[in-house]
Amino acid sequence: MASSRTEERSIQTSIVEKARYAVGGDSEEEIEAELHKLEHCCVSHRQYFIFALPIFGKAKYFVWILASLASIGGILYGIDQSLISSAGLYIPEDLHYDSNIESIISGFMPLGGIFGAFLVYPANELFGRKWSIASACLLDICGGILEADAHSWQMLLAGRMIVGVGVAIEAATVPGYIAECSPKHRRGSLVSLYQLCVMLGLLFGYIDAAIFVNLAGNWRWMLGSSLLFSGIFLISICVLPESPRYLMKEGRRVEAYFVWKRIRGFQTFEEKKEFFWMEQQVLKEMQESKDRWNVLDFVRKPRCRRAAQYAIILMILQQFSGINTINHYMGILMLEIGMNKQNAVYMSVIGGATGLLSTIPAIYLVDRLGRRTLLLSFIGGVFCGLLIIGFSFWTTNIRTKVGLYIWGVVVYYLFWGSCLGPIPWVVGSEVWPTYLRSQGLCIADISKWIGEFVTTFAFPYMVNAMKKTGIFCGFYAGIILMGTLYLMFFMPETKCKTLEELEEVFHQPMRVLLKQNKNNLKETWQALKGFHVNKIWLCSP
Repeated sequence: MASSRTEERSIQTSIVEKARYAVGGDSEEEIEAELHKLEHCCVSHRQYFIFALPIFGKAKYFVWILASLASIGGILYGIDQSLISSAGLYIPEDLHYDSNIESIISGFMPLGGIFGAFLVYPANELFGRKWSIASACLLDICGGILEADAHSWQMLLAGRMIVGVGVAIEAATVPGYIAECSPKHRRGSLVSLYQLCVMLGLLFGYIDAAIFVNLAGNWRWMLGSSLLFSGIFLISICVLPESPRYLMKEGRRVEAYFVWKRIRGFQTFEEKKEFFWMEQQVLKEMQESKDRWNVLDFVRKPRCRRAAQYAIILMILQQFSGINTINHYMGILMLEIGMNKQNAVYMSVIGGATGLLSTIPAIYLVDRLGRRTLLLSFIGGVFCGLLIIGFSFWTTNIRTKVGLYIWGVVVYYLFWGSCLGPIPWVVGSEVWPTYLRSQGLCIADISKWIGEFVTTFAFPYMVNAMKKTGIFCGFYAGIILMGTLYLMFFMPETKCKTLEELEEVFHQPMRVLLKQNKNNLKETWQALKGFHVNKIWLCSP
């Protein structure tokens, strides 16, 4: 192994020059020679891993397998939200606590998420993407055991916070890991698999609750069922490779080559160029950031500052869109509109199923239509869903109230799952330069968990201050309206660009982006007036 690392370092000395050939495309022979050297090192030092087994298939299929297995982490996140919604209907009776403790139990999982978000950067730098995710999964298992075996609300609270720490680490790391392993024309779709699994987890949680609702100690069975998915995820992540960009950053060039070969391949000249271009960018960024405090680049470098602003605003918009209130308090809200506990658990499945189905089109469209077009096309439906939910609380007839509320939830999930669900995860995984990716993922994750904590923990107090109609129609819908205005004028398009090509997108001044978006809005308005939808929804192949 030592001789392998020594040989890697000797090869590394000429990389910048070779990468220049690769980027410019001036000498395909030079690229082939360099790849031959790497292949020789890989074979001679037996750099083989479990994921090299033929069962994983060709490179074009393996990247989908990798993204699918990594995205199982989203199931853990989703299932926790929906399980506590249903289990929370029964826990207070067994553990004997009041409504104030109930808000703490719901809200302190996101508080644990805030602590976990601060661990994203050191974990990703010390352990890498893969083992950070595995560590997060172990925390999920420990927290799940404490939750299911809780004999006091303090023990339940400890389990909730540990789960929050684990979920926060995997929620930040998984999308970034997938983005670093994905080709540019499929990156949005592959990262969106994570949000699909979040919605799948929500649905599984509601289904689990419906299965166990009539058993003795039902809430323990509900919370304990998450351990099945935690175990599956831990096994899955152990057979996956480390991110090639992280390996390159750590100087493990031969391993980076081998992983890239398995997940991306070298069939075309473009794929070969992209590998060396990635290597050049990683080394360039590492050189520029040497011997200084990198995190200050989010303030002093316009490119990094714009990326941080964009990712943070999208994450805050996602969290303050009302999703956490609906997920965490679905069962309680169902009770308050007139259902009994069992029917509240059963009816919650409708929202979870709608959210899952609505995310599927986003996987197909996010790379074909683009992030900007998809988000602006569907965010209006989220606004309408919030209005319907809010106004349902005005009615006095129980049947009308139940019908309006469920209709509003279906409309909300139908549009939220296609835009505000996946796109913040996609953007938050792709906009950062490589040398700041761990810090960037940490910043986006902190923003997400602060938003979730505020909207979850404060919801009972917000009800007293604004009433339910005011929360949904005034607060959440108002934030959606303001966020839409920002997106219309300041949201860049990032589809079909490599992570290295995004440097150019965020290097341009905001006034240039504002001018481009104004022109796009004018063209969109003209197309709408003429009913030329095909000019708005222009799909890439």
